[in-house]
Amino acid sequence: MKKVFSGIQPSGIIHLGNYLGAIKQWVGLQDEADQGDPESNSGRTECVFCIVDLHAITVPQDPKVLKQNILSVAALYLAAGIDPEKSIIFVQSSRPEHAELAWILNTMTKMGELSRMTQFKDKSKGQDSELGTRDSGLVSVGLFDYPVLMAADILLYGTTHVPVGEDQKQHVELARDLALRLNSKYGATFTVPEPIIRRESARIMGLDDPAKKMSKSAVSILNYIAILDDAETISNKIKRAVTDSGSEIKAGPDKPAITNLLNIYAEVSDKSVVEIEQEFQGKNYGEFKKSLTEAIVSYLKPIQDKYDIFIKDEDKLRKILEAGSQRAKISAEKILLDVKEKIGLGL
Repeated sequence: MKKVFSGIQPSGIIHLGNYLGAIKQWVGLQDEADQGDPESNSGRTECVFCIVDLHAITVPQDPKVLKQNILSVAALYLAAGIDPEKSIIFVQSSRPEHAELAWILNTMTKMGELSRMTQFKDKSKGQDSELGTRDSGLVSVGLFDYPVLMAADILLYGTTHVPVGEDQKQHVELARDLALRLNSKYGATFTVPEPIIRRESARIMGLDDPAKKMSKSAVSILNYIAILDDAETISNKIKRAVTDSGSEIKAGPDKPAITNLLNIYAEVSDKSVVEIEQEFQGKNYGEFKKSLTEAIVSYLKPIQDKYDIFIKDEDKLRKILEAGSQRAKISAEKILLDVKEKIGLGL
């Protein structure tokens, strides 16, 4: 039986890149749950989608905002098509097994393994000291160590597959290494997970800088299209999106900005990049951006309409998350107890 685990932090803005690169893919994986043999579980898929709030606090958070963001992410999951009847949806911190297993895995993780993580290197560069200088010594231990917590997240559910972007593949590799390390020393305990890298679509880059991926922690709001941006905001952001020299609307390595916009257009429409290039042959950037805006607005509207319904019923959201936590407990508790028994913890 295929078991899928993934999650999103309830911090920053959930943007179009998050949806296309992660949540949309999750819905497709979830739909596999109805396939295969229901009695033997052969060919079936079980999905666990977490709101990873413990990861979010590796950088300072406003407590009230964090609580609201947790509910907002839950509402977005549901609006995008994640079905709590088919998938387990829960909040990471509601299951103490995550933090406990992370500590155990910490004792088996080498400092060198974590110091080589490119995500840590990139994020630590963004930490400002009071003097306005960059200082990696100011970075929290949590930011350095969060790949171990991510490994615990994955391993607690017998995960076989983890849908991630290329930038997170390194973290899944650490989870694999830790699973193999413990299995080798104490016997078969963890399932060794495989990353699922979505290769059929292009990576969505920042509107203000096509050399860097669209990011919910970006300094400028002009970097991303938020899932909940209204039509006017989307129009303004696309108008101000950077373009390349020249006026030809054609993808290519020498035209990273227009290539990124073409990739976005292709993702939110039923058209290929080649078809879009042909449609706008001889037309200018203004015409292209106007059409792209309309395509994005139309694409996001059904999600936004459903989100508005879900976010208004916070009690229902909390009940869904609590029910998901109880379902997650079954696997998390069993695997953690097995680990503790094998390494000699408890009486």
